[in-house]
Amino acid sequence: MSQEQKPKADRPWLFRTYAGHSTAAASNALYRSNLAKGQTGLSVAFDLPTQTGYDSDHVLARGEVGKVGVPVCHLGDMRALFDAIPLEQMNTSMTINATAPWLLALYIAVAEEQGAEVAALQGTVQNDIIKEYLSRGTYICPPAPSLRMITDVAAYTREHLPKWNPMNVCSYHLQEAGATPQEELAFALATAIAVLDDLRGKVPAEHFPAMVGRISFFVNAGIRFVTEMCKMRAFVELWDEICRDRYGVEDPKFRRFRYGVQVNSLGLTEQQPENNVYRILIEMLAVTLSKDARARAVQLPAWNEALGLPRPWDQQWSLRMQQILAFETDLLEYDDLFEGNPAVERKVAALKEGARAELAQIDGLGDAQQKIEFMKARLVESNAARIADIESGATTVVGVNRFENGEPSPLTAGDDAIMVSDPQAEADQLDRLAAWKRTRDAAAVDRALAELKTAAREGRNIMPPSIAAAKAGVTTGEWADVIRNTFGEYRGPTGVSAHPSNRTEGLDEIRDRVDAVSRKLGRKLKFLVGKPGLDGHSNGAEQIAARARDCGIDITYEGIRLTPDEIVAAARRDEAHIIGLSILSGSHIPLITELMAKLHGKNLSHIPVIVGGIIPDEDAARLKSLGVARIYTPKDFELNGIMGDIVTLVDSEQIAAQ
Repeated sequence: MSQEQKPKADRPWLFRTYAGHSTAAASNALYRSNLAKGQTGLSVAFDLPTQTGYDSDHVLARGEVGKVGVPVCHLGDMRALFDAIPLEQMNTSMTINATAPWLLALYIAVAEEQGAEVAALQGTVQNDIIKEYLSRGTYICPPAPSLRMITDVAAYTREHLPKWNPMNVCSYHLQEAGATPQEELAFALATAIAVLDDLRGKVPAEHFPAMVGRISFFVNAGIRFVTEMCKMRAFVELWDEICRDRYGVEDPKFRRFRYGVQVNSLGLTEQQPENNVYRILIEMLAVTLSKDARARAVQLPAWNEALGLPRPWDQQWSLRMQQILAFETDLLEYDDLFEGNPAVERKVAALKEGARAELAQIDGLGDAQQKIEFMKARLVESNAARIADIESGATTVVGVNRFENGEPSPLTAGDDAIMVSDPQAEADQLDRLAAWKRTRDAAAVDRALAELKTAAREGRNIMPPSIAAAKAGVTTGEWADVIRNTFGEYRGPTGVSAHPSNRTEGLDEIRDRVDAVSRKLGRKLKFLVGKPGLDGHSNGAEQIAARARDCGIDITYEGIRLTPDEIVAAARRDEAHIIGLSILSGSHIPLITELMAKLHGKNLSHIPVIVGGIIPDEDAARLKSLGVARIYTPKDFELNGIMGDIVTLVDSEQIAAQ
């Protein structure tokens, strides 16, 4: 075929990189660099204090500022984040949930300052708080007021930001938390249904179909390429059915399943991390090869995210994968490659059948709380089964449980294999925040907060007073304090049942050891599992707690977002024999330093402490110098080995105490 005869190619999807760290100014420099390299949309990562509604100077923010994303405390931070980036020309995805109305308010205020036409703004605010109760943990309020704020944002954008997607129904973290494909389909669609059912009463009936068409999804693509591709086709067909049959949407364009994707980070390995490059590429194919179910936006992790914070070069490498597929291959010149394939049709049908069965179970439950508890328990059990299959070898992970011998990777050699966040960034952020609070109009702030509180109490749309508060100089923590005081705080279910599961294979020896140590102790071995700080990635803690329970250990696990004081108080109250801490946000040094000091102050330093997280070797050495007994990173996937260590540590402590 001559060059002139080449078929007309489709437009490629949006190229994004999920990014943000340290400070707004540092993140702005990264965004502008990535845009100059050909990235076509922004995807903003916010730090945990911003996600959970705390200012950088709050006690719970200590050690968390700028770690997993960019801190945004006020309008000045948002200005700096998008400095010299014309928002009217940008398509921006903001991964924010509990504080989504507030961050969108700040974004609108900055756009107005730039002189942009607000109605022209394009992008997405994730705004899916329901999945936060299930898998990510950055919620603030109970389900009912959280749902109300989701639909407040949707109703506001319908009127004022017609090109803005008011919500990403996010199934990404569901798969990260262990969801099967059927569960990922069902739980995401159940979330969308809950939102649309609530939204129906907030927009005129004639505008509702268009609002259905504005709901977008954010999904995960794992390594099982064929299954993941079929899952996306199942999503397309099931969403079309729901929009047509449940909501009476007649226009096919409003029933279109529109989604962005971040391919799977759960499967990235610390061992032989160069293999992650192939994993990321294969996972990308699952959401790009099928034209009828192709992603509208793709962001890829970097090969070394299991080790720490990727460098700009690592992110560039992932961006180039997308560009090579879109611009060097002929993929975009063809119709759907899988239409009429009998194997694909069978798999799609099976996934749809399984998802419908899950949806029926969810529909049969009562209120939102019951549904959340049901889905959370299912995720914990599914994740336990996934991990057990890796441990047993039933699931192969190359370089982890098979083909483990390999050459040292030159990619990880040297001190700069991962980026280290600026240790001065938190101090700089605190200085700027203090200056902001000193120089703003305090009376205007008070008036704005009073109006926000009144609107929240009266059930009025939360967006107009939030925008006014943003312009008045209100901070993230002050906005969220109004929300907390109005609607109350909430602690979600852990999904870890008190009853042992039926997965007992290979546990007999450990159970016998637990029984022997318990007899020496005169009571059951007591294991306190804690998650200090704001990190809501609870999958690891849940699986450790569940496996310990199945081994006959008496566990205490109260969920996420515990202060060191609360963990120490629980250790004293429950007379814990060992403490296990899980921190994946990178704040392990300050949090564990504080906790170890508090244990010492309460004469509890005899209790062994073990720690799990993404912990570099030099940090591991420092933690051990503080008295931490064992440290586990993602390479330590054999949970039974960790259970054996727990028994050994308690047994040794018991012997030493005699």
